[in-house]
Amino acid sequence: MPKATGEIQEDNARTRVTLWRFPPCGETGFHRHELDYVIVPLTTGPLKIIDAAGKETITPLTAGVSYFRKAGVEHNVINASDGTFAFVEVELK
Repeated sequence: MPKATGEIQEDNARTRVTLWRFPPCGETGFHRHELDYVIVPLTTGPLKIIDAAGKETITPLTAGVSYFRKAGVEHNVINASDGTFAFVEVELK
């Protein structure tokens, strides 16, 4: 599968802001979030989430509709659409 790419836009004592871009079927790879974070979708579409137990969930995201998650989340995120997908991740230090 193609890889999603992350571009760090800001990294300071309080936050890290990363722009994530996903080609069709692009994925982050399995990872663990060490910090609380907010996701701000820039596009609308479905993402496939595979958790640590291997459970797959399709999550529809809407451009501009943000959400928060606590540290400790473990998953792989995959673009489940035919187009590109992007979101901004704001990690809270």
